[in-house]
Amino acid sequence: MSLPGDRREGPSPVPGVGNDVAPGDLSRSMTVSQMVASSQRLRLNPNKDHKPESYEDLQLDFSPSIFSSLERYLPPSMLGVPRDDKVKFMREILLKYLPNGERNRVQKHREYRQKIISNYQPLHRELYTMHPATFFVPSFLKAVSDNTEESFRSLMSEPSPGVFTFEMLQPRFCELLLAEVENFEKWVNDAKFRIMRPNTMNKYGAVLDDFGLETMLDKLMDGFIRPMSKVFFPEVGGSTLDSHHGFVVEYGKDRDVDLGFHVDDSEVTLNVCLGKQFSGGELFFRGTRCDKHVNTGSQSEEIFDYSHVPGRAVLHRGRHRHGARATTSGHRINLLLWCRSSVFREMKKYQKDFSSWCGECIREKKERQRLSIATTKSAPLFKGKVLDFATSSIYSKFDMIKLENWETKVGVCKFFGIFGTDNMSWE
Repeated sequence: MSLPGDRREGPSPVPGVGNDVAPGDLSRSMTVSQMVASSQRLRLNPNKDHKPESYEDLQLDFSPSIFSSLERYLPPSMLGVPRDDKVKFMREILLKYLPNGERNRVQKHREYRQKIISNYQPLHRELYTMHPATFFVPSFLKAVSDNTEESFRSLMSEPSPGVFTFEMLQPRFCELLLAEVENFEKWVNDAKFRIMRPNTMNKYGAVLDDFGLETMLDKLMDGFIRPMSKVFFPEVGGSTLDSHHGFVVEYGKDRDVDLGFHVDDSEVTLNVCLGKQFSGGELFFRGTRCDKHVNTGSQSEEIFDYSHVPGRAVLHRGRHRHGARATTSGHRINLLLWCRSSVFREMKKYQKDFSSWCGECIREKKERQRLSIATTKSAPLFKGKVLDFATSSIYSKFDMIKLENWETKVGVCKFFGIFGTDNMSWE
């Protein structure tokens, strides 16, 4: 999938769904679907033993991979119903979270993409289907095939916390993809076709999904990036990645020069240099942050610079703040895959504590723990018992009150320690 609107437009009926159901059967199946939908909710955790159906042959409002991913979350009673009923049920859920304005925007983008695909003639058609043996280096294939943390760590290095680097793409694949991008840009210029750029920060580059590479990149995310993200980024939805935005960016003379400090619209970002000859262009990282802390300072251990090497990948959280220094000479092109999790994005709405991944949340939590320990150690003893800071400070005032039983004093102190002392009168 591509662009911030990974979901598609659609109050209209789904083309290609239900065409083999007779009118009477359709009415009956709709009733069954509606009955199930009205009484069932999605599972909190996916059914890992369930093998979802393929939706690649249907013309849908959303990416087929989203339906396959979401199917694992269906209630048990829905796993055995006809595929058409599953589509209707899941589609209603997806549309629930897509405002009308966004649906219209996505519909226009869908038409824009279809216009490109209908007119653009690919140069290297072998790129549009996943061929792991010719795309990836053997060490990467072996690590993914073994699919263990040990195998991934044998492939990767982690030069800075949360930043993983590894050899990934074959030189020949890089050459073919560069040639395909150049061919697409030539077609754009010849046809005087105005294309959408990858994001609001890059003025050059192209969205690979827009000219036919979406399915191949879906398979790259599903079969290769998600297994690694499940191990290294589980706290940001690494195991539930279900959509992507794939594009290339270009830096150098008559292209973008650098890229400012930012975070990505992704849960996990894959960044691979394709070439060509260049100097400069280093990535600089400055720590992972939640929305609340995105503009806070960096700790010394969070500061890291990375120099690109063609074919070598960088994998990091989308919320890991970073930027690109100026490409001082030559021409640099990078492949970016922003991987997203709709499940994580929904759950994040109800979270307040991000100390499992936000560097500043972690620092604040440790500071609270330190102060709590320090307060406990400095709290005075009453009858051999340690009182909390609020209780002990109010207790000193109760020394003026003639309450002989010290436990009674402490109890009253704790009451007013919770509700404040504004209404207390001292004689």
